Amino acid sequence: MGAVALACAVGCGAAAWKRGGDATPAAPTAQTMAAEAPSTYLLLRVSERRLYLMDHDPHTPVESFPIAVGRKGHETPIGRFHVEEMIEHPDYHRIDPKDRTRVLARVPPGPANPLGERWVGFAHGDGWTVGIHGTPRPELLGQAVSGGCIRMRNADVIRVYERVRLGTPVIVEP
Repeated sequence: MGAVALACAVGCGAAAWKRGGDATPAAPTAQTMAAEAPSTYLLLRVSERRLYLMDHDPHTPVESFPIAVGRKGHETPIGRFHVEEMIEHPDYHRIDPKDRTRVLARVPPGPANPLGERWVGFAHGDGWTVGIHGTPRPELLGQAVSGGCIRMRNADVIRVYERVRLGTPVIVEP
């Protein structure tokens, strides 16, 4: 069985995220990050609705993927983060926004799961978690429709999942 993931009032996410991320980080550029980055890092450009898998050369992505980002009022956080959590076939729990201790629905792994085939958590704060995940609704890619998370085609998020590790840098630019 997959690990449990939650839908919170802001963002979506896994229940067992690790503390240590910065919910309000500075926003470095891809060029400044290149000097500090390990060989692989993720660059998300919210305005382009693209995720870039970067490796060594800060000017040439290894791969690029279409994404959906956070909608108005639930914008994807901008800044420098790192991969905090990785889950294959996550469970999804929809939480009551008025009572976060109450689970309204549980969706097991499978074609109806809003998190798709993989979860890569990279940002969190009090009561919210944001990550990169698959989606059963790829027709929404290119739009601002999520609760702050990054949605991808399941095949694409699996490719990204296979290339990142805990601690991999994630840069989110406007």
